[in-house]
Amino acid sequence: MLGRARALGRKGSIPQIPLALICSSFLAALAYAQSVAAEARLIDLPQYKPQQIVAGTIRNFGFGLGGVLKVWEEGFQKIHPGIRFDDKLPTSDAAIPALVTGVADLAPDGGEATLTENLSFFEVYGYQVTDITVASGAFDVEGKSNGPVIFVHRDNPIARLTIKQLDGIFGSERTAGMRGFKWSPSDARGADQNIRTWGQVGLTGEWADKPIQTYGHAPSGTARFFQWKVLRNGDKWNPNFREYVESGSKMIADEDRAEQRLGLQYMLKNELANNRYGIAWTVMPQAKDVSGIKVIAVAPREGGAYVMPSKESFQDRTYPLVRSIYIFLNRAPGKPLDPKLREFLRYVLSREGQETVERNGSYLPLGTAVVQEQLQKLD
Repeated sequence: MLGRARALGRKGSIPQIPLALICSSFLAALAYAQSVAAEARLIDLPQYKPQQIVAGTIRNFGFGLGGVLKVWEEGFQKIHPGIRFDDKLPTSDAAIPALVTGVADLAPDGGEATLTENLSFFEVYGYQVTDITVASGAFDVEGKSNGPVIFVHRDNPIARLTIKQLDGIFGSERTAGMRGFKWSPSDARGADQNIRTWGQVGLTGEWADKPIQTYGHAPSGTARFFQWKVLRNGDKWNPNFREYVESGSKMIADEDRAEQRLGLQYMLKNELANNRYGIAWTVMPQAKDVSGIKVIAVAPREGGAYVMPSKESFQDRTYPLVRSIYIFLNRAPGKPLDPKLREFLRYVLSREGQETVERNGSYLPLGTAVVQEQLQKLD
């Protein structure tokens, strides 16, 4: 019998499945499982039920959110055929200025409002701009408001850090921080909280007295977000901080030479991967196919849970450095929201609206808790 089995194997009666087919099948099964998991998350969101039928024109000015906005509009018009959209979608940088000048009803934006945007809106209207979070930034989709991820050399024994420790590593002492456009002394910290050696975060032996070399992004939307979440909107960095731009970015001045020495991929491959004592923050797409580095977990505070960055932890927003995608609007305190704007934003925050985000694949849909928080802003 054994001889017959061997003979069958030699004759090829027992099929040999190609490795590529096995890998392809595994990836397909994984994608299906992720799709099922996504549907399970979204099923808890409220389905859209109009509280009233609305008509008129909604003026959107800002960013098209990778095509998501148009799909939201088409879905909404099927329920409210009397609605028209007047869209001007050149860039996120035009969003809040359009509200300030009164030429927009809604201002879709792929990032956070800047100091000057918040201040100019307040100077004109005397109150804060209203922000509605409509999706989460991407984990590893390039150019889609990716949240910062922390990398160290692969030999570094550190596995996790808190936001406060990241402030100590990347920042410097400050007399205050910024909240919106207000200078807040309560966000000050002293030089005693600077972290400049690996021993200060618990490493021992050869690592204890080694200075920490810091790397990250040059001024950009991602850098503003890191300053807001980690440095309390302060503008004082570790003096050894070395900044780079996203590889392939429009910010690179000389495409022939600067790309190699100024891009984040160059930094990760040629500096951090060769510097055992370095630490960098950047976004996942910039680290694609880079060896010699590793990701570490981050906790929002001392005593909080340490979370590794992943699509899942970005999706459920347990990772503390997830970015948000916004629609800004001008709503005077105590005044009701225009019914057509309220209905459209309720649709965006509904199960149907967030399923659109999931299908588009640019950004990540919101969970129930965030949706409920945003819906309360519409009342």
